[in-house]
Amino acid sequence: MPSVQAAPAPADQRPNIVLIVLDDVGFSDLGAFGSEIRTPAIDAIAAGGLRYNHFDTKAVCSPTRAALLTGRNPQTIRMADLPAMKLNPADLTRDRGELPQNAQTIAQVLGRAGYATSGFGKWHLAPESEDGTPGHNASWPRQRGFDQFYGFFLGWTDQYHPNLIEGNRRIPAPETPGYHFSVDITNRAIAALTPKAGQPRKPAFVYLAYGAGHSPIQVPRPYIDAYNGMYLKGWDKLREDRLTRQKALGIVPANTLLPPRNPGDRAWADLTQTEQAVFARFMQVYAGFLTHTDEQIARVVAHLKATGQYDNTLLIVMSDNGAASEAGQKGSFEKMYRPNTLTPEQMLARIDELGTDKTQSEYQRPWAMAGVTPLRRYKVWPYLGGVRTPLIVSWPKGIRDHGAIRKQYVDVVDLAPTLADAARTGFPAAVSGRKEIPVAGKSIRASFSSAAAPSARTKQYFELRGNRAITQGKWRAVAMHQQMADFAADKWELFDTEADFSESTDLSAKYPARLAELKRLWWSEARKYSTPALAEAPEAFRLRERFDDAPDRVPLPAHLAPPPEPTAATSSQPR
Repeated sequence: MPSVQAAPAPADQRPNIVLIVLDDVGFSDLGAFGSEIRTPAIDAIAAGGLRYNHFDTKAVCSPTRAALLTGRNPQTIRMADLPAMKLNPADLTRDRGELPQNAQTIAQVLGRAGYATSGFGKWHLAPESEDGTPGHNASWPRQRGFDQFYGFFLGWTDQYHPNLIEGNRRIPAPETPGYHFSVDITNRAIAALTPKAGQPRKPAFVYLAYGAGHSPIQVPRPYIDAYNGMYLKGWDKLREDRLTRQKALGIVPANTLLPPRNPGDRAWADLTQTEQAVFARFMQVYAGFLTHTDEQIARVVAHLKATGQYDNTLLIVMSDNGAASEAGQKGSFEKMYRPNTLTPEQMLARIDELGTDKTQSEYQRPWAMAGVTPLRRYKVWPYLGGVRTPLIVSWPKGIRDHGAIRKQYVDVVDLAPTLADAARTGFPAAVSGRKEIPVAGKSIRASFSSAAAPSARTKQYFELRGNRAITQGKWRAVAMHQQMADFAADKWELFDTEADFSESTDLSAKYPARLAELKRLWWSEARKYSTPALAEAPEAFRLRERFDDAPDRVPLPAHLAPPPEPTAATSSQPR
């Protein structure tokens, strides 16, 4: 009898997943969300997919990324703020600054399900005392589910001369002429998304975490020059123009109010002509930085299309928190996170250094106010200006409602369960006999196909550095905390976000019973997800931002200044 050959195994039809995270990019900073900044690639992704205009983060990088990758509230997984500088093994509270081993990441979940997992860009989820050597790398990406990782370890890096890690090692920065970090990690993401000839299809998960638009704002000169004159109108007019576009796009309701300028921020009209010229250039650099990043994303999309993979790729674009205010009214020129002692005239004389490797600059705080239009405050604050950011989801094979705006409420904890759902898998209850910390997030996949699908969640609590917020349906309550004072004295505000998208009007006096109900809900949720439920932040984080109406930050005391980051040249790792 003739031999019978077995039929070939069917190709794995699960989607590729590409998760793109921008850094410190505000709610209105992308073209598809009302910006004048040119982001045609991102806008095209939005036109072919969905935009979510009620997407909330944790207001600062590490807690957001911890929640994003694990599907759990950051307090639950001991990343309530930034990672520990030096780990205290006895600290089992929310402020430990190290992810527990029984909190699988989406990379681990997808890897177990047969995905190839790659990470490129920013990590910032490991104690700074971990150096990558055996026994000192439990929180490095390779031990958290990534088959490969190439990027930087801490919260920021120089875009021209980055402090790099690859796998479990620190490596020297490339010395290639014209090098830029965003281009480098995009090249590597494209390589990771290239099918291997002669091998069965294996779906890919690529986590692409750009340094942009976190300072230092650095980009080649042509991208800066493309915005010549654009920002001389100033941040006050920019807010008005962005809100007009947002209303026309349907990103915000037509009745959305523009709150007054944040306390402490200067009016553009009050600046000198020199200040206006200098400060406008800072914003030009930031805009060029985002356009440059958009071009890198365009290359990823073009590669997926050229290789026939785009239609079955779930592509997400988001930002980790609102726009950054750290540089105060003068901005940072030479170095970040230190007082700027230059006069406007001195900065003007050196203006062409902005965006180059001669400076590590950050724009003035009122530009961050414009970046979160029409919302209040900025990164690390509990108002929506700190927590609400753009979210774009595209999957041509799985989303038909192209260009639509989704109004379902989504928290960043919901994204990892959504990715697992799309990959036909889920977070395990236990691994190797050890119980996993329960996942708090819920899949939002139902909203991919239906604008009428109910929100996956109706309530979400928030806490960062003593400031609190709680969302329940259309209601949102916010409490500002005076550091080291009695939490019972915190001032609570109440907002109806259905009628008041921008949190412009406090209703606490009008609806005291509703506020009392939300305060009780906050405590219930906090006790469920955080140990302790509420406490002062550690000194190293508490003093970074005073949360008052002062125009500028107070510099950190010398004993809290972080040490220089190790490099390949200074690391104790064997070469």
